[in-house]
Amino acid sequence: MKAQALFLMLVTCCWLALCGAAAAQEAGGNAGALAKQIQNPIANLVSLPFQYNYNSGVGSFDRHALNLNVQPVIPFPGENWNIISRTIIPVNSVPIDSAGSAFGFGDINLSLFWSPAKPHNPTWGVGPAIILPTASNPEILGAGKLSLGPTGVLFYKVGKFTMGGVASNVWSIFGDSDREDVNFFFAQYFINFNIGSGWALGSAPIITCDWTEPSGEQWSIPWGLQLSKVTHLGNRPANLLAGYYYYSESPTLGPEDQVRLQVNLLFP
Repeated sequence: MKAQALFLMLVTCCWLALCGAAAAQEAGGNAGALAKQIQNPIANLVSLPFQYNYNSGVGSFDRHALNLNVQPVIPFPGENWNIISRTIIPVNSVPIDSAGSAFGFGDINLSLFWSPAKPHNPTWGVGPAIILPTASNPEILGAGKLSLGPTGVLFYKVGKFTMGGVASNVWSIFGDSDREDVNFFFAQYFINFNIGSGWALGSAPIITCDWTEPSGEQWSIPWGLQLSKVTHLGNRPANLLAGYYYYSESPTLGPEDQVRLQVNLLFP
């Protein structure tokens, strides 16, 4: 693991601990309940996560790639069905040679889930996933195609555990004819153990597969752990998270490991 990544993770873990100590008395049971609600991808809760990913060992020169995902989640409650909008707006810095990098916005990922309005356990949602060709540098940071496909989510809780997953597959429907077609699979399973007072230990690796690549170059499969804490930033409830993931499989020029830091602003 790179020294810079280790430093980032240690600083954030200290930050989590300090925030937890400062807010322990006020958080209590409310923080624990809110932590479980946050872990549900289709909860009736407005949130604004900022997820920072530091990927090391990327490219021919084993450099690092940086990614900030701004991920607003907005539910639209209904009498029988809720519609949950989950958007990922990526800001990326990708190495292009031994020293240079490409920086800018990537393609926006929009998912819409239709989910039963009445509480269920397990609960579920289905809908479309749409990839919009919004990259500021489409040759490096985007696919140059509008892509569409199905997506689904499942969430289950039992005792102090929450678990489930989100999956989608998109295909390009039109765009730059000079670019390769898109056939891309995304999945993120998660399992969390809620320790108490808003603390949770879990894992939520992001698995991807580019079906257009040759065998051995398609899959990215990480394994790891993350620690999170519901606290307050000023008067605003927030969930702070730090995690580390190691890739057991990735393309030749893909990452070796990843440090994930996240601040999730909550609007209950």
